Amino acid sequence: MKLTIDGKINPYYVQTLCMIFFPGEKFGAQAMEEPDSPELTLTFKKKKEGVEAFVTVAYAGKTAEAVRFAEYNATRDPDKAVKMASGAAVIAACGELLGYRPSWGMLTGVRPSKVATELLQSGLGKTKTKKALSADYLVIPKKAALATDVALNEQKIIGQVDPRDCSVYISIPFCPTRCAYCSFVSYTSSKLLSLIPEYLTHLLLDLQKTFATIKRLGLKVKTVYIGGGTPTILTAEQLRLLLSEISRQIDVSALEEFTLESGRPDTITAEKFAVAKEYGVTRVCVNPQSLCEEVLSRIGRCHSVEEFFRAFEVARESGIPNINTDLIVGLPGDTFKTFSATFDKILSLSPENITVHTFCIKKAAEIVKTGNSIYSFRGGDAGKCVDYSQLKAQQEGYLPYYMYRQKNTVGNLENVGFAKEGTEGRYNVYMMEEVHSIFACGAGAVAKLVDYNPLIGGKPIIERLFYPKYPYEYLKDDSTDEKNAAIERFYTEHGLI
Repeated sequence: MKLTIDGKINPYYVQTLCMIFFPGEKFGAQAMEEPDSPELTLTFKKKKEGVEAFVTVAYAGKTAEAVRFAEYNATRDPDKAVKMASGAAVIAACGELLGYRPSWGMLTGVRPSKVATELLQSGLGKTKTKKALSADYLVIPKKAALATDVALNEQKIIGQVDPRDCSVYISIPFCPTRCAYCSFVSYTSSKLLSLIPEYLTHLLLDLQKTFATIKRLGLKVKTVYIGGGTPTILTAEQLRLLLSEISRQIDVSALEEFTLESGRPDTITAEKFAVAKEYGVTRVCVNPQSLCEEVLSRIGRCHSVEEFFRAFEVARESGIPNINTDLIVGLPGDTFKTFSATFDKILSLSPENITVHTFCIKKAAEIVKTGNSIYSFRGGDAGKCVDYSQLKAQQEGYLPYYMYRQKNTVGNLENVGFAKEGTEGRYNVYMMEEVHSIFACGAGAVAKLVDYNPLIGGKPIIERLFYPKYPYEYLKDDSTDEKNAAIERFYTEHGLI
């Protein structure tokens, strides 16, 4: 897409707005070589009272224009006014050209509930927050209500922030096979899977050092999350080795939550979940993504619907109290009929958590390499499916407790976690809302050090520490001592200990 901006504004923000209407478009030199690429021009004028933005967009022989004004006020400085006016003008011009109104208006960030939280913390009540999201950010009313509800539920979970709280993420980046939509760093070849024993040995040493740092700093671990990949690709004995080491390092009975991201039904056994229960795991994920055999086949999921029901029964009989199921809206071949049938079957199982994702097109996913046109700003049945899941979930007593969005999702829609009251996935909230540090170990893992201070505009100070992306690189890595030294410096320099 050819983008011309006359004035000082973050071009990435404008690009993300454009991608709502033109998903999959590229920018810069590569776009200039495309003769039929959409073109958008943005200019703005700063005036005494505020900012006026002008947008012209052209595509497929048609042109549309829009002018929008954002006034300065107590919460809107000149930079924010530029962003608000420009966002409104882009949304208006592109919307007129294509006859489409995006559900989330000009909100392009990962966390739409963050804006709702800021409005609530500024003194607006629930009703006025919803109205402000619709009036100022052009969010449609039902999404404004969702963002506000999520923000309120998140704040109940977070409560009073304590700088000595933390969580721990442990990466097991291996899968039995790779799903066609997946872009996570996970490894499936027999050569790489053969690295698992050596990987575990290295991981346990890193965990020992990281937990030792946590103890030296006097921190309290609130949640532990073992993710991947598919952690239940480990054998029962390998899982016992990992979980027993964690239980030696901390009192797992004092955790608010201990999650094992089991994910793939074809890796779940009663023996593995018995080990998980023995070592204090309180939350597992049994993720079908869909309960339509044809859809599962299309996305290379490599398990049947029957295997999911078997795995869910194993999870329920294990006595682990909190079961999450993941579903994906908008998968290739899925329709409202097949998705609604899937969702109704999941509700009949009464899991504690249901997470509804929207299909996100990632450049690294195998499905992109097929050459098929999979980008869709309207989303087909996806919007209807999302609405159905949200309505039905809340009718059945599930509360929306966390939410995030990604670029290039079908229909520009959201991912929402629902939970029965009191069973919310707390790690998800702590990680998304950045209220305390997340320590991490393993290939592809990222530690997120947080100095949370809502008194400075709700913007925490964050420092990230990255482990090597690939398992074979991780096995050669000796930077854990260096990372732990950096962690101690961060806590000392920010006065958190």
